[in-house]
Amino acid sequence: MRRTLSSLLAAGTAALMALGGLATATTAQAAEPAAATGHQWLTGYWHNFDNGSTVLRLDEIPSAYNLVAVAFADNLAGTPGGITFNLATAELDGYTVAEFTADVAEIRADDRKVVISVGGEKGNVVVNSPTAAENFARTTYGLMQQYGFDGVDIDLEHGIDAVHMADALRRLRALAGPDLIISMAPQTIDYQATTMGYYQLTKSISDILTIVNVQYYNSGSMLGCDSQVYSQGTPDFLAALACIQLEMGLEPRQVGLGVPAVRSAAGGGYQPMSNVIQALDCLELGTRCGRFTPAQPYGPIGGVMTWSINWDATNNFDVARTMAARLDVGGPYVPPDPTDPTDPTDPGDCVAAPYSPTTVYTGGNRASYAGRDWEARWWTQGEAPSTGGSGVWRDLGACAADPTEPTDPTDPTDPTDPTDPGDCAAAPWVRGTVYTGGDVVTFAGRQWTAKWWTSSDVPGADPWGPWGTGVVCG
Repeated sequence: MRRTLSSLLAAGTAALMALGGLATATTAQAAEPAAATGHQWLTGYWHNFDNGSTVLRLDEIPSAYNLVAVAFADNLAGTPGGITFNLATAELDGYTVAEFTADVAEIRADDRKVVISVGGEKGNVVVNSPTAAENFARTTYGLMQQYGFDGVDIDLEHGIDAVHMADALRRLRALAGPDLIISMAPQTIDYQATTMGYYQLTKSISDILTIVNVQYYNSGSMLGCDSQVYSQGTPDFLAALACIQLEMGLEPRQVGLGVPAVRSAAGGGYQPMSNVIQALDCLELGTRCGRFTPAQPYGPIGGVMTWSINWDATNNFDVARTMAARLDVGGPYVPPDPTDPTDPTDPGDCVAAPYSPTTVYTGGNRASYAGRDWEARWWTQGEAPSTGGSGVWRDLGACAADPTEPTDPTDPTDPTDPTDPGDCAAAPWVRGTVYTGGDVVTFAGRQWTAKWWTSSDVPGADPWGPWGTGVVCG
């Protein structure tokens, strides 16, 4: 969970090319999964250690997190496949076992779930024999009884024996009963071929699996379900790779999107929550899709996972606040109605002043651009607001210029401005329209020529993006 995949990518290159036909490797619908719910999951990992992010107690976790994964269990010395849990009281400012156990009970009393996570960067638990499978099931169930955990999260990053781990989880299910929560957090490479251990494990336990939250970061570019290459850190990456699980026989509610809470939480692949929401809209509703579009909308998927709650705390719990509004974690999610004047997503007057490429913006400063209001996350200058780029801009939603506001005589795009160079001949740029190399559009008083295929990339937002240098209309 806390390491990059650089050590795996070289070995995984051949596996990537074996993906062909993965999207067609479907099976019959899985049986009713364990602990099926009428809501979506916002899964967050809680650190049982101090890694420099922040130290939290369980009772400080926002209620939006309805699935808390305690990271991590430890190997039980002398017991192959066995696990134990050692609360790092000294690292957690004196947090005691009694306090921890009481907080687990409090979360559960709030109709939320807590699971013990096995693995992570350093947790190398090996379940590779019938004995190890039995030990894993027995010791995990013992921790559930001791601390009140609702189940287990599988986050093994050092290889996995699909056959024996499946046996272990089924044995645990027999001990704990049908309310057992089983979640997993594989890495992106783990679904790049049908021969991968996690792919096989997922297929094997689909009838008892609660949710799989693939870590869509620390991976570099990967193949989507359409065998096309997508770059991490983009909505397309989330949607196209989640499609792999959605097309392998899992039900949509068993598939979640794993993302880092802040840039510091991952070695690469961070993206703003607006990108995650765009990917959710694409997968669930079939709207706001970029280069990748699913054959048909899947409806509500399982939810979103983040590494981690502790890292989210360093950003004023942005993930919790944003996803509580987007996911069904406290009530059914209703897609916004753009024609409803009371809808906060309804385009209204732009509140912020127009964006200027020469202005220095710092965290919290706002600007309007391309019919939307934006907020800077940190210092920036010269990077036009967009959901891509460095991620410095937070999208605050659509807006429209106030028709009663006096025009700015210094605005070169103002048709009443005598310095206006004239009408642009090309049609206006439209977000979501597909453009290919050579297509010309008008945007912000300039004409732009596409260098290659693009759909929702804002002209001028990225100097290395799909649009050439804008030419002032004349």
